[in-house]
Amino acid sequence: MGGPSQVQYFKASYLCSIYITWRGLRKLPSKKGLSTQAIWRRLWDELMKTRPSSLESVTCWRAKFMEAFFSHVLRGTIDVSSDKRLCDQRFSPLLHSSRHVRQLTICNMLQGATELVAEPNRRVLETLASSLHTLKFRHLLFSDVAAQQSLRQLLHQLIHHGAVSQVSLYSWPVPESALFILILTMSAGFWQPGPGSLPCRLCGEASRGRAPSRDEGSLLLGSRRPRRDAAERCAAALMATRRKSEVKQVPRAVPTTRVTRRSTQESLAVGGTDSKRELNPPATSYEASSTKQPSSGPAATSSASSSTSSKRAPASSASQPKPLKRFKRAAGKKGGRTRQGSGAESEDLYDFVFIVAGEKEDGEEMEIGEVACGALDGSDPSCLGLPALETSQRFRSISTLELFTVPLSTEAALTLCHLLSSWVSLESLTLSYNGLGSNIFRLLDSLRALSGQAGCRLRALHLSDLFSPLPILELTRAIVRALPLLRVLSIRVDHPSQRDNPAVPENAGPPGHIIGDEEIPENCLEQLEMGFPRGAQPAPLLCSVLKASGSLQQLSLDSATFASPQDFGLVLQTLKEYNLSLKRLSFHDMNLADCQSEVLFLLQNLTLQEITFSFCRLFEKRPAQFLPEMVAAMKGNSTLKGLRLPGNRLGNAGLLALADVFSEDSSSSLCQLDISSNCIKPDGLLEFAKRLERWGRGAFGHLRLFQNWLDQDAVTAREAIRRLRATCHVVSDSWDSSQAFADYVSTM
Repeated sequence: MGGPSQVQYFKASYLCSIYITWRGLRKLPSKKGLSTQAIWRRLWDELMKTRPSSLESVTCWRAKFMEAFFSHVLRGTIDVSSDKRLCDQRFSPLLHSSRHVRQLTICNMLQGATELVAEPNRRVLETLASSLHTLKFRHLLFSDVAAQQSLRQLLHQLIHHGAVSQVSLYSWPVPESALFILILTMSAGFWQPGPGSLPCRLCGEASRGRAPSRDEGSLLLGSRRPRRDAAERCAAALMATRRKSEVKQVPRAVPTTRVTRRSTQESLAVGGTDSKRELNPPATSYEASSTKQPSSGPAATSSASSSTSSKRAPASSASQPKPLKRFKRAAGKKGGRTRQGSGAESEDLYDFVFIVAGEKEDGEEMEIGEVACGALDGSDPSCLGLPALETSQRFRSISTLELFTVPLSTEAALTLCHLLSSWVSLESLTLSYNGLGSNIFRLLDSLRALSGQAGCRLRALHLSDLFSPLPILELTRAIVRALPLLRVLSIRVDHPSQRDNPAVPENAGPPGHIIGDEEIPENCLEQLEMGFPRGAQPAPLLCSVLKASGSLQQLSLDSATFASPQDFGLVLQTLKEYNLSLKRLSFHDMNLADCQSEVLFLLQNLTLQEITFSFCRLFEKRPAQFLPEMVAAMKGNSTLKGLRLPGNRLGNAGLLALADVFSEDSSSSLCQLDISSNCIKPDGLLEFAKRLERWGRGAFGHLRLFQNWLDQDAVTAREAIRRLRATCHVVSDSWDSSQAFADYVSTM
């Protein structure tokens, strides 16, 4: 009986898998009690041939398989013709799996973008536009013009006419400026067809080729303000020159390569000008050239620059400027863009200014950035007119933007800041390890401008970096002051500020409105997470932020160090007086061995529902006296629901002392306890389980036991966990305690 039934089961499962794959990966009939998770897991093992991470919790194997299957077929890593179940002309793997795809990842040389916008996959792209919510870019490399044009059409379909609401970029060590700006502008809702591209049939006849309305233009260009700041002018001029160069198709007499530092200098040398002189022109030379130009408009400006360029052309061989360093491009990449038209010299100058400002190293970055912004300080009518943005159409934009480990040059930072100032649909912004440096001041200006826009939806900001020109508490105060409607703020700086008095860029506004000493107005902050660098932090600055955040519900401090326990007590007293809505409080990697009275003060707080002391060295001093005091405070607290104590060397003695919290005379309502990484042995855990059984408290929730020394006696550990599972939900792991031998010796 057992043999045939088992054979029949596997045969039915195999036929079911063939039906799922060969008949279009269709959804099985949904009936209560019928689960296909095992079949989808086996299909994963057969086709993907990879094991998911042990840390990953897969809730639906069907969804995971469909997304991975779509991506592998799109990139060509799965050969459909090699599987007989997929060899059917009536079956399209991309089409039938596209409706199950919720997130799509594009890697390296934009593989898959060209295939998706191809005409045979039109139905695939239409289906993907309605199902896809998240678009991710990982490990991008330099791409050619054709791939970028395909990406432009793909983003237009998925974002402007689709349902994509989140764009994330990961691990891009040397970003290509043109590609990065393309992704940013398309994500912000701007659309301008590339050269030679077919008109979008989804835009409709009414919207095709139209200019934005007055409301769109004012929102896009920020014309309600009397004057645009330098960041807006720089980014606008950059986009204008790039769009001009792509649209024009007439070849120049003197061909040039794709714009880089060296190529731009060579093009300036063709005109007989010196690069340094162009960056810092004498006042009389530019004024004289501008006074000679007729006041008829851009046409006169264009003709004048054309005549100037033609006069200087014969002197091209007279002087050759010294080439500057630039990053090496990927092998096989061709410079496909050329400079054309009568205004080529001024366009090259603009691009040269931005490229130099974006790639200069160390101290030169700040100097060139100021020169660039000074050169564009309203001197050129075409820069003030913003021709490219005014002819762009505004479409739907994303609500979540994430940049992880993407270094931002000055050029990229200016573009991002310019877009942020009017990106009213943006709800969440994550900037993680982008090397902002002094560009943080421009970011603060753009966030302040965005906050003043009607309909601003930005409610979550996550900012982390290795260094910051502002101390972290000053930066937090500036962000809270610039975005009073922010709900979630997560900020981390790994290393101390290199400057005690940071130099604010001249075009970023006066220092007073960024790092002022005035009080912070009341804000709507509900969640604040701060990761501090080494060094003592001024408690009054942190208290000023807490006082202005009356709606704060969750506070997390990581690696915070104060000059004395009194300063830490001042912070806790501020929380008690001003943050009456605080529910969750977390401390990580803080030395609280000398702050035991302050810890007891927290445990007696009747408003907190969850407290975390993670690797805080709580029981390093006076454990015999401190543990009973801590247990007594917890027994009298009826509002505390969760206590997390990972990494505090609690040991068996401390665990047995905590068991008294659940005694019969306790009024505690604790239902979640985390005692991971606390040097707990199996015999101590067994005694803890017996005491819970003796007091008969019933199920109290979750107990986490990760990375304890339970492998020293496996039999006792299994018995202890069996008893504990009768009263709570136990979460543990099989950890090798031999790795913690040094920690064990230190506690002997």
